[in-house]
Amino acid sequence: MSVAVQLERVAKFYRRGAEKVEILQGIDLDIGAGQFLALMGPSGSGKTTLLNLIGGLDRPSAGCVTVAGERVNELSDLQLTRWRKQHVGFIFQMYNLMPKLTVDANVELPLMLTGLGRKQRASHVAAALAMVGLSDRAKHRPAELSGGQQQRVAIARAIIADPALLVCDEPTGDLDRQTGTGILELLRTLNRELGKTIIMVTHDPVAANFAARRLYVDKGQLLEAAA
Repeated sequence: MSVAVQLERVAKFYRRGAEKVEILQGIDLDIGAGQFLALMGPSGSGKTTLLNLIGGLDRPSAGCVTVAGERVNELSDLQLTRWRKQHVGFIFQMYNLMPKLTVDANVELPLMLTGLGRKQRASHVAAALAMVGLSDRAKHRPAELSGGQQQRVAIARAIIADPALLVCDEPTGDLDRQTGTGILELLRTLNRELGKTIIMVTHDPVAANFAARRLYVDKGQLLEAAA
């Protein structure tokens, strides 16, 4: 299995006056291409910071973050923005949909700055909505959907540009157990059938069990969770 993500001695800290606040301490991590990984740990453990470093939303204070062969910590801000659009899909707890746009328009957003024509964009949107089971909701607005349906729209938006990596921050944290299970099954399908590398932050051990690999983050350190 090739390596999709590699972290080498990655640290993250902040300065608060004369005080140094350490979030992550010398993290080494290899994530194989096509792996479904869950990051667990208590609030404030550093797991979301770690996810943001992998997704290029933040930069390490020290060390190297390599994703898909690219040392993302060495990219300029503009290069990093372009890189994220091409290689990473983001799924958050609170969906982050545009309330005034229809479902298909929300899903289309990541394609608007590409060179694709209108018909090509529409074809990609239709395929993404079919993948998440929402073809019949294309012209609805977010307020007309359930929480689970809104998260499915967010997932369709995340996969519309066909990124190899999906980073998910508590994707079921705002959903009931049954609805959340449906979202997790969808993520597992994207992993198994489309080969997406998925990194998911969760505090829920039931959600973590959908992943093939589980890591535990605590006090800035990384431990392999028991099977």
